[in-house]
Amino acid sequence: MAENDKKILLVDDDEFLLDMYSLKFRESGFQIELARGGEEALKLLRGGLEPDVILLDIVMPVIDGFEFLRVIAKENLKKKATIVILSNLGQKEDIDKGMALGASDYIVKANSTPSEVVKKVASFF
Repeated sequence: MAENDKKILLVDDDEFLLDMYSLKFRESGFQIELARGGEEALKLLRGGLEPDVILLDIVMPVIDGFEFLRVIAKENLKKKATIVILSNLGQKEDIDKGMALGASDYIVKANSTPSEVVKKVASFF
């Protein structure tokens, strides 16, 4: 699979982070879709978007990342997507909860540069 065939769905309510990560992924040849929260991400998935990777924040208004994971499991919206949590919540119980709800990896934002996140996501292909 060529990198420009790799679709990433980035779910975060922080506009600055959406812009920064979007730029980094595009510079690396990935297609990226942005969702400004769990509600918007669910609409995209229900509308037929099938990303290869979902990069998911946890702390978001209305539908947080944990609830998003529950909903996509219940509605079978995950499809082929690898889910990577990208959050500032770094406590063991948060990490364990995210992994138990279906995430393949958990990255603490404060501990990783955007370039490191892109490299980590690329390792799933």
